[in-house]
Amino acid sequence: MLDALVAEARLRWGLDVAAGLQVVASERLTGAPIEASRPLLVVPAALLRTNVDEPGVVAAPLPGRAGPAGRDPLALLARLYPAAHPVGRFGRDAGTTIGDLVAADLGEPVYVAPLAPEEAIAGPWALPYISHRLRLPDGCPWDREQTHASLRKHLLEEAYEVYDALEAGATPDLAAELGDLLLQVVLHAQLAAEAGVFDLVDVHAAIARKIVRRHPHVFGDAVARTAADVTRQWERIKSDERAEAAEPGAGALDGISSSLPALAASQEMQERAAALGYDWPDLAGVLAKVAEELAELEAATTADERRDEFGDLLFVVVNAGRRLGIETEAALRAANAKFRRRFGRVERRVAERGVAIRNLDFGDLDELWDAAKAEEREEIRP
Repeated sequence: MLDALVAEARLRWGLDVAAGLQVVASERLTGAPIEASRPLLVVPAALLRTNVDEPGVVAAPLPGRAGPAGRDPLALLARLYPAAHPVGRFGRDAGTTIGDLVAADLGEPVYVAPLAPEEAIAGPWALPYISHRLRLPDGCPWDREQTHASLRKHLLEEAYEVYDALEAGATPDLAAELGDLLLQVVLHAQLAAEAGVFDLVDVHAAIARKIVRRHPHVFGDAVARTAADVTRQWERIKSDERAEAAEPGAGALDGISSSLPALAASQEMQERAAALGYDWPDLAGVLAKVAEELAELEAATTADERRDEFGDLLFVVVNAGRRLGIETEAALRAANAKFRRRFGRVERRVAERGVAIRNLDFGDLDELWDAAKAEEREEIRP
C-alpha cells in the first residue's frame, strides 16, 4: 500500500523521496513531530497495518504544540501550513487545501507538499534557516556584519522585554517577545556554526542533558517529595557540576555573571551560600541584621562609610526577600512601576491647580501623594 502511495505522489505531485518523507497515521497526527518543509503522507493506520491503541481517539498532543487546539488534527495542520496550501487526494482528480480540509478527508490517504524553508514558520527549523539565509553573501548587509559582541546589547534588551511582558502572564505579546529572545539564541548559534565551534543541535543537547541530569527524581531513581527537596537536590547537583568544571581553588560563587543586575546577583549569591548551609536559621535573624545595618548607616560619618553601609543594608534586605520567597529584582521593579503610576497622578492633580510642581512644598505634595494612593486603591477595589 505504502509503495503505491509513494509512486502516485511521485508521479502526480513531484514527490522527491531523496529529500525525505514523513509518513504519519491519521490517528497519530497530533503527536507527530511534523516538519512542514518536508513532504507529508497522512494515512489511516488501518491502511498502514499499524495497531492503534484506541481506534477513533487521536494521539496526545506533542509537547510544545499542546497549546491552542493541540488535540485537533485539522486545527494542527492549519497552524503548520497556510490555508491555501494544496492537499492531494489519492485516486481522485480533485485535491483540496489545508483550509478546506474536513475530518472525513483524513479517513483516506492525503499528500501535503513541502513548504519552502522560510515559510515553514511554525516548526523549529525555519528560524535557523532564515538566520543562515540572512548571513549569506546575497543576504542582509546588517546581519552579515553582526558578531557575538555586537549582538550582546540586543540579547539584554530582548531579555528585559520578556521580563516586563511576564508581568501580564500568558499573552500574545509574551509569545512575540519570547520569539524575539529566541532569535538571539539562534543568531549566536549561527555565528558559532560559521566559526566551526558549535551549532543549534549542540545548544539543544546541552540544555536537555543538563535538565535531565538535574532531575534524577524524574529521570532516575532519586526521591524528592517536596519542592524544597527538589531545590536542595538541584543546588547540590549544580555545586558538584561547578566543582567538576572549575579550576582548582574555585569557589561556589564563581561563575555568577558580573553582568547580572546587582539585586539579582546578590540574591543568586545568597541562594548558593544558603544551599551550602551558610544561612540564618530563621527570618528573625535576617530582620535583626537589617536593623543592625540600618543603625550602622545612620552612624556613618563619611561618604565612603555611608556608601559601604548602604550597600550592606541593601545586601541584607535582599536576603530578607529571599527568605520570604520574594524575587527582589521583580519586587523593586513593581515598586518602581507603582511609584511611576502614583507620581503621574500627583502631576495631573498639580496641573489641575495650574501651578508648577516645584512651587509646592513637601507637605502639599505628600497630601497629593496620599490622595493618589487612595484613588488608586479605590479603582482596584472589587
